[in-house]
Amino acid sequence: MGFGSRVLWSELNLDVAPGEFIAVLGPNGSGKSTLLKVLLGLVPLSAGRVTVAGGAATRGNSNVGYIPQQTTADPELSLRSRDLAGLGWAGHRFGKGLRGRRRRRQHVDHVLAAVGADTYADAPVGQLSGGELQRLRVAQALVGDPSVLLCDEPLLSLDLAHQHSITRLIDQRRHAADTAVLFVTHEINPILPMVDRVLYLVDGRFRVGTPAEVMTSGVLSDLYGTDVDVIKVRGRLIVVAATDSVPALPGHHVHHLDEHGPP
Repeated sequence: MGFGSRVLWSELNLDVAPGEFIAVLGPNGSGKSTLLKVLLGLVPLSAGRVTVAGGAATRGNSNVGYIPQQTTADPELSLRSRDLAGLGWAGHRFGKGLRGRRRRRQHVDHVLAAVGADTYADAPVGQLSGGELQRLRVAQALVGDPSVLLCDEPLLSLDLAHQHSITRLIDQRRHAADTAVLFVTHEINPILPMVDRVLYLVDGRFRVGTPAEVMTSGVLSDLYGTDVDVIKVRGRLIVVAATDSVPALPGHHVHHLDEHGPP
């Protein structure tokens, strides 16, 4: 996959099983978000093929839930929060008529409460903070009960408590409904306990495997072409780059060392 002469990745074969949680890591520009756009049917592959939930990758696939990167809303937007979340609902699911509308309302309310957005369910979207809007985007992605969930930096702007609640909710969802999860992130530690495999993209190269197989000094040094140390401290990963030539290594607390020792 590439744009012009630039290759984002090549010969990437990735089968994601139902209920599997895959973390997608890599520096900015490595193709993480592009991968999600391919799966959403927004960007075609330059070679090869892709299937999602047993069919072609197409726009508006009701089997796919998508949490985009943090976005801002027009301050004048008067759409209620619950109505934005409800846009992720598949219209056929609860049937028509009064009963169907009541069940839809109950389902939306349940998801809003699960992500901690019930307190502002009737507030205009334009008045929400970045963190509030991000929780609402998570609710919108989950309300349609997708079989595949694509997450593009979903924890941005969330405090630690809401990071935990959102990741726990996604983890519960994938176990209860066999929802496959691709989770793009720059910080693997909040999701490390639930990650089955890691896809690490760097400058056209990649590695796929369990966190224990990929998040090692040897693998990251090979991907980045310089010495990188991975240290595990109290269940958290710390990456130490030998020089400041390595761009913000994702997934960890990052430190750069030089001949003078630790900063």
